[in-house]
Amino acid sequence: MCVPTMIDEITKSKIAAFSARFREVTQSPFGKDDEIGMLNLMDAASRRAVLGAADHGTVFDLSVDYFIGMPSWTKVGDPGYQIWMTHTPPGSVIDDAMGVGREQERLVAYSGDAISMYTHCGTHIDTLTHFGYNGRIFNGFSAEEHLGSRHWTVAGADKHPPVIARGIMLDVAALHGVDMLPDGYGIGRADLEGCLRRQGIELRPGDVVLVRTGRMRAWPDHTAYAERTPGLALDGAVFLAQGGAILIGTDSLSVEQAPSADPENYNNVHTYLLGEAGVTIMEVAQLEALAGERVYEFAFVGACLRLRGATGAPMRPVVMPLLK
Repeated sequence: MCVPTMIDEITKSKIAAFSARFREVTQSPFGKDDEIGMLNLMDAASRRAVLGAADHGTVFDLSVDYFIGMPSWTKVGDPGYQIWMTHTPPGSVIDDAMGVGREQERLVAYSGDAISMYTHCGTHIDTLTHFGYNGRIFNGFSAEEHLGSRHWTVAGADKHPPVIARGIMLDVAALHGVDMLPDGYGIGRADLEGCLRRQGIELRPGDVVLVRTGRMRAWPDHTAYAERTPGLALDGAVFLAQGGAILIGTDSLSVEQAPSADPENYNNVHTYLLGEAGVTIMEVAQLEALAGERVYEFAFVGACLRLRGATGAPMRPVVMPLLK
């Protein structure tokens, strides 16, 4: 099976990718105020249907843990993950910050900490604000009108709804009989169609699509994991977006192949999916357990942190296999 050759006209009219124009942001089919793009294909009925068909007793956690030195996007100076203690039991006894005396401080053994990181660190989503064209993002929102001193006023992580949808995993590494795709490999339409046929599943409008490159086999070696990542080529991204995907995720640091195959656009898949197709991206997903169990169709449940106006936010997605 593969993506349906005929999508009905009503559904097609709701898929932004069919209205996309090369290197131009697309007006949302869901109205001038829309801030979530293709996630609008979720509704109460679709959520009930997928959760009703899921094996709630089997849960796969697709997130990675956060730790100092973890692979992250630091190539252009963005900060890596840091954590530090703000309160420790012995320090609280010495400092008596609460002003209750050392005896109470010793009794309660207070620990506290703080973190700092780039919002695209670890398992995370890219919101529609992350990339666009010429100062504009999906649905025509402009930096001139909608970007304040600290963050975007539209389409940020705070507007991102919890995602509860049918999900599929396309195991491209397994298709090619390898543990991990080669550095910089571009996953095209033929690869994705090959996975659908091999795995006996279909792509449906409203799906979350996860693409396995096998890159998690290199985690947490920063160089082996983060440099020259395999990922989607542009025609692969177009295939998934026109098939009605609402969120596309990969197990690598970037959803797309690196370096870019487009000499004029170093992030041609990001700009296409976010700016033209209105499709949310998820990166650094742990897909090895799913691959090991050959779980290719599932209920996907994930919610990001509601960071106001943020271009990205951590997410802890879980999936439950669909009952046979």
